[in-house]
Amino acid sequence: MSTYTAPLKDMQFALHELAQIDQIAALPGNEEASPDVVSAILEEAGKFASGVLDPLNRVGDTQGAKLADGKVTTAPGFKEAYRQFVESGWNALKCDPNYGGQGLPYTVATAVEEMWHGSNVAFALCPLLTTGAIEALMLCGTPEQKEKFLPNMVSGKWTGTMNLTEPQAGSDLAALRSRAVPQTDGSYRVFGQKIFITFGEQDYTENIIHLVLARTPTAPEGVKGISLFLVPKFLINEDGSLGERNDLQCVSIEHKLGIHASPTCVMSYGDRGGAVGYMIGDENRGLEYMFIMMNLARFSVGLEGVGISERAYQRAVAYARDRVQGKALGDQQKGAIIRHPDIRRMLMDMRAHTEAMRGLTYVVAAAFDHAHSHPDEATRKQSLAFADYMIPIVKGWCTESAQHVTYVGVQVHGGMGFIEETGAAQHYRDARIMTIYEGTTGIQGNDLIGRKTLRDGGRTAAAVGMEIARIDDELAQLPGEAFASMRKAMGAALNAVKTAGEYVAANAQSDTRGVFAGAVPYLELWGVLCGGWVMARAAVAASRLLAAGDPDREFLEAKIITARYFAEHILVKAPGLAREVVGGGASVLALADEAF
Repeated sequence: MSTYTAPLKDMQFALHELAQIDQIAALPGNEEASPDVVSAILEEAGKFASGVLDPLNRVGDTQGAKLADGKVTTAPGFKEAYRQFVESGWNALKCDPNYGGQGLPYTVATAVEEMWHGSNVAFALCPLLTTGAIEALMLCGTPEQKEKFLPNMVSGKWTGTMNLTEPQAGSDLAALRSRAVPQTDGSYRVFGQKIFITFGEQDYTENIIHLVLARTPTAPEGVKGISLFLVPKFLINEDGSLGERNDLQCVSIEHKLGIHASPTCVMSYGDRGGAVGYMIGDENRGLEYMFIMMNLARFSVGLEGVGISERAYQRAVAYARDRVQGKALGDQQKGAIIRHPDIRRMLMDMRAHTEAMRGLTYVVAAAFDHAHSHPDEATRKQSLAFADYMIPIVKGWCTESAQHVTYVGVQVHGGMGFIEETGAAQHYRDARIMTIYEGTTGIQGNDLIGRKTLRDGGRTAAAVGMEIARIDDELAQLPGEAFASMRKAMGAALNAVKTAGEYVAANAQSDTRGVFAGAVPYLELWGVLCGGWVMARAAVAASRLLAAGDPDREFLEAKIITARYFAEHILVKAPGLAREVVGGGASVLALADEAF
């Protein structure tokens, strides 16, 4: 069985040539992100991923987390791995140094996080949620709350969760019923039940900090009446030590298709008089604050898609090289199945999707860094607008692509892919939740159309399209059939996005339901365009490095080949997707009305 190996060479290429890490290192506060430091961080993270997390991936899948008497026991080895994780400082990588963090750029942390998802996505979910909780507290918490909770959360001594969903309120948070009753000391008593709470209970840490959405007694109906509360598993004494157990408990954990090592909990608050909670920020602005966590989580879930696709690809390549079965067309004797034409097609497809996803996530991470640290206000605003626009694309397209890549990974294994011992099936099962986490693909598509495209009259969408279109001049200057092919496919894809965008803008008012019925094809259209864009940029960079005499010719030539494959076999889907958007949504509804 293959083992996970961090693709450090491709990560470094994406960081330097696509995310332009040298520019990020020049931003105020990022001076320590020198090439040597970044390389050392990636190398050590790769060792931890392959040496500590990857061996536990199969263990977590087969043995999973277990609940008994309100206590969750994680799979064997996971608690010890978490201790090594936090002792090595990985939890604090991108956190504020004022609270014990290392303050490294988001882009560097993104590359490291990809390794956690690639080696053991169930393990990675715990620090993922903690990071989101830290960010929400950083932006919305009081100075006292920050001082009291952040140092232990940043260090990993305590973990964090996000509590949104209730049995009757899934994506429709307007139906939320959890209550928070104010007390004379300024605290609240929280009552209610939350479901699908990732690592809501675990045996890693002494305390868990739950961020919980609930309504105060005077709250208006709907989403405008939701507030955000910090509810610790154990209360904190004045001296910072742990106090009594709070009135909350895990009453069950879900039996899931995948990610068995990640306890997905049903949490009950207030069964014995009310769980003590503290309001974060202003009353009735909880959903707004929770979206801070959710945006980061959506990006990280997209990054999960990158990591698990890389793992599935590595496993498929290793199997295809070892498995001897029949004679490939044109061969005189039996050989490894990697010689068979369809196997080669599938492996190219897996690689092209994975490298495109990696490039896109690193570019968006770089935009976050510029939005946070660039000294020019206009640049900060432009970078934030770009990153915000790309979030539903990263989350939606990368996770849908992960479904495809892990599915193809099973197919490469043939009948053995259906056998759990090969490991291919676990990647397929683990990846399935990713299109659902933090909003389904349909919700991401609705967000891309409603909040990201239509809200500002399409200005941000047009600006992003113009930025992508700049690649045409660079491709036009390079000789050869490969670059001509990429340029042709990019031109058709840009026209397809333009056509779809104009249709959305023109019909959103008169045929709202029809336009939004085409939201997922619209998102996929943007996804393949952005994937084609970063792959074309990668090919241009590879060509420049080759011309400069870079000695790693094999890697750079493969980069151009993979980019051409993406253009000719994936990007070419763009015009068809545009046709699905332009009138296709209305057609779906008309047909569905007849069928149902």
